[in-house]
Amino acid sequence: MTHYCGAPTVQIGIVNDPKAHALTRPVTCAVAGAPPSPTLLGKLKELGFRPVHVYGLTETYGPHTVCAWNDEWDRLPPDEMAQKAARQGQGYVVADLVRVVDDQMNDVAMDGETLGEVIMRGNNVMKGYFEQPDASAEAFRGGWFHSGDLAVWHADGYIELRDRKKDIIISGGENISTIEENISTIEVEQTVVKHPAVLECAVVAVPDAKWGERPKAFVTLKPGCTATEGEIIEFCRQHIAHFKCPAGVEFGDLPKTSTGKVQKFVLRDREWKGQAKRIN
Repeated sequence: MTHYCGAPTVQIGIVNDPKAHALTRPVTCAVAGAPPSPTLLGKLKELGFRPVHVYGLTETYGPHTVCAWNDEWDRLPPDEMAQKAARQGQGYVVADLVRVVDDQMNDVAMDGETLGEVIMRGNNVMKGYFEQPDASAEAFRGGWFHSGDLAVWHADGYIELRDRKKDIIISGGENISTIEENISTIEVEQTVVKHPAVLECAVVAVPDAKWGERPKAFVTLKPGCTATEGEIIEFCRQHIAHFKCPAGVEFGDLPKTSTGKVQKFVLRDREWKGQAKRIN
């Protein structure tokens, strides 16, 4: 075998299998379906895999961008290489280069910090939603397909996803457009999975009486490993701003699709419906 494809949760199962070992020859693996963590990509490279991160949506008939590898990155420390590989990159040859824009369709600054929405167009982008003219018009306002994904734009032209619009956590009750004041679930997830006992993690917004929303981490531990809620939260406090850290941690298996994609909406709906029942 020389090539294969798999969502991050599939790759996590491979690199953490008890029989996992360094490969005798390189194997290329396409990683898609959800943003992979730098921790996972670093482990894949350590074992001899060549991970290629691609990104797209159903509306783009699959991959629309690829994080094409730059040979100069080979000279970077492993952690920095993994950070580069975890970005979503830029458009394939069949598509225009993706843009990251503000609410007025203006390109955001290519500073790796300013948040905006990823928009696309190309031969692989759908014409519209079947018999839904209003939804199609909204999705293609300004002549570009609006992905609903929030990202930053780096100086080299590569984009990096920070969250879905519907998943971004608005802590404090205000819809603020800067990444520093919003809480990206992806950023929190990538921090949690750095913990040596964590196999995988999903973070969603949960109700909070004071702040409106706060992040909660749902964590699957590696076989034979243990960790407490307090340990995970304290670990996060050592790596990211305190207000971004999980307000709670729940351990167990994560709900997934048949292809291994974590169903964060199941976790989110359960938490919000549970809060509604407690109030009623």
